[in-house]
Amino acid sequence: MDLITNFFTSPEFTSQLVALGQVLMIDLVLAGDNAVAVGLAAAALPVEQRRRAILVGLAAAVIMRIGFALITVQLLAIVGLLLAGGFLLLWVCWKMWRELQEQRTHDQAESTEEMERALAIERGEGPSPEELGIKRKTFGAALLQIMIADLTMSLDNVLAVAGAAHEHPWIMVFGLMLSIALMGVAATFIARLLNRHRWIAYVGLVIVVFVALRMIYDGSYDVFLDLGWAWPTWLPAGGH
Repeated sequence: MDLITNFFTSPEFTSQLVALGQVLMIDLVLAGDNAVAVGLAAAALPVEQRRRAILVGLAAAVIMRIGFALITVQLLAIVGLLLAGGFLLLWVCWKMWRELQEQRTHDQAESTEEMERALAIERGEGPSPEELGIKRKTFGAALLQIMIADLTMSLDNVLAVAGAAHEHPWIMVFGLMLSIALMGVAATFIARLLNRHRWIAYVGLVIVVFVALRMIYDGSYDVFLDLGWAWPTWLPAGGH
């Protein structure tokens, strides 16, 4: 009994719980973005071809996320790449911030209508390209665009999850599996939830910014040690 109590009150358990909470929020926010991005990429296809292209793109995204996950932890262990990954994740945060500001300043009715249209396309439905006022694309060209959108979202997600959970490998694996499940099953619902309750997206953004800054801090510490420089004494040592 004491062993169980000590585990649940230990700093290690607290650290794992915080990391798990961060991973859940990151997956929640990025899954909604993925649904809208894929829907917009599929808009140039005829309605009857959309579902097939999105399913192929989803399968490719699963493979890409697994591949990224297999190499990301090892890559982040290389001196300097954790620092670079932190700056890359800050760029992701900037993109998220700009999207949130565009939605906030955009007319609410139009914004909701455009998102619903993108989500309908993501389900393989919605208006034809002619009704949307865009030029039709070949299946291969549209599929390539969908896969590029999935590639970007997969890299963003795996990098953010790895940054939040790199001290706890099992949480990273859980976060990867959850992101795949959300992307394939609940992305449309999550996108609507985020559009209706914008504050959730802002909370997610703050968490991703925190993860990025921690990666930059720890990465800077590693670089200082590797170069033989003295770490400022007024700063705590970085750590993983």
